[in-house]
Amino acid sequence: MTTAAPAKTQYEAIIGLETHCQLNTETKIFSDSSTKFTSDPNVHIDPVCMGMPGVLPVLNQKVLEYAVKAGLALNCQIAPYSKFDRKQYFYPDLPKNYQISQFDLPIAEHGWLEIEITDDKGKPLLDENGKARTKRIGITRLHMEEDAGKLVHGGSDRLSGSTYSLVDYNRAGVPLCEIVSEPDLRTGQEAAEYAQELRRIMLYLGVSDGNMQEGSLRCDVNVSVRPVGQEEFGVKVEIKNMNSFSAIQKAIDYEIERQTTAIEKGEKIVQETRLWEEGAQRTISMRIKEGSSDYRYFPEPDLGPIEVAPAQLEEWRLQLPELPYQKRHRYEEGLGLSPYDARILTDDRAIAEYFEATIAAKANPKLAANWIMGDISAYLNNERLSITQLALKPETLAELIGLIEDGTISNKIGKDVLPELLTSGGSAKELIEKKGLIQISDVGAIESAIDAVLAANPTELEQYRGGKTKLLGFFVGKVMKETGGRADPKLTNQLLAKKLNG
Repeated sequence: MTTAAPAKTQYEAIIGLETHCQLNTETKIFSDSSTKFTSDPNVHIDPVCMGMPGVLPVLNQKVLEYAVKAGLALNCQIAPYSKFDRKQYFYPDLPKNYQISQFDLPIAEHGWLEIEITDDKGKPLLDENGKARTKRIGITRLHMEEDAGKLVHGGSDRLSGSTYSLVDYNRAGVPLCEIVSEPDLRTGQEAAEYAQELRRIMLYLGVSDGNMQEGSLRCDVNVSVRPVGQEEFGVKVEIKNMNSFSAIQKAIDYEIERQTTAIEKGEKIVQETRLWEEGAQRTISMRIKEGSSDYRYFPEPDLGPIEVAPAQLEEWRLQLPELPYQKRHRYEEGLGLSPYDARILTDDRAIAEYFEATIAAKANPKLAANWIMGDISAYLNNERLSITQLALKPETLAELIGLIEDGTISNKIGKDVLPELLTSGGSAKELIEKKGLIQISDVGAIESAIDAVLAANPTELEQYRGGKTKLLGFFVGKVMKETGGRADPKLTNQLLAKKLNG
């Protein structure tokens, strides 16, 4: 009697993100130094952010406004009363040897963010009703804090292996909001989508520029694995040093595989902080993870409590724009667009606004989406322009689409005149009239062109009538060439078929 091999244990990942988002204010959180990014070190500093004796912090009110708006956009409960705390730790880039942050009374908590479930190419997966599959990710908290400075290591990109270190304090005191997710994510792809959606929301709000290369958006990832069905979490590992959404996904996928392999070998997972090495495509150990008790939090004595009045909260709530997930739902349900089209159009607020201005000018939504996602996006990418720099106004695009729909011009003519409209703007109708490109819909004129084409191509005509019907496309092309591309394609096909088969 043979004994069946024991079933292989299946594991699942438990993932949460801590995202530091630099708020897009002109000055720092507690002083009047500029927050502008620069490569020149230590030019945006002052006694407050440098922790000089005898100076006191004063809260930048824009920071509070932006943090509350971010909290509202993430469906959080806004605290009517909040406070700042001192987070104690010693590091060369922290001039005061403490960071002003928020601990037990954050400005916002208990929210959620909706993500779309996508395939490996970023295309939304659909449910049985043809709608995009979505998932709500809980937001534990959002709090305000100041940034630290930046260490620049000579001879290496980190402390290990460097020959010396320099400190740039430009970033010290720059306002941040830290957004902590619930451990609701299960894959690297979900985590990358969460980070992208979070960035979209911040850009829609205008509270951050979301530039990962300049450090305006920084994500730390917490990953653990456990057997499927087990309620208790595994040992958590934090991953740092990911400066792209692709890096977030790859780092998580690597770490899940590393932890799973270690557990299957009977090894213990250590609670630690690890760094993602982009070149080697791996995580490496950085330090044993500190718990929150190591920071010895206590209330910040130099700043009073924060109170958000109900009237002020309602004013800020009314200033919120329609958010990306709200637009996606409206585009799908109200305009009949596919989840993919809705996703592409809402990725950038400026593109969404251009699209909406186009359909407000009576353009067919699906046709407008096709033109914007196709030829116009290709032009913007090639020229490295944003849609706000486009000479082609939404009203002109709507005019062009209307001329194609009513048969004044063909789709081909529309594409032919688009480059000039993209660079010079103006009226689509006037340009078409000026170039003499109005579509020929006169039966007699088209029949005359067909007769000329058939007379000039007797061999092909004989072959067609002998059964080689694929030559229809050849004759259509010749007629279009004869008319300068202006013949009505539908009418041309009808008249050609009649003459060829006559």
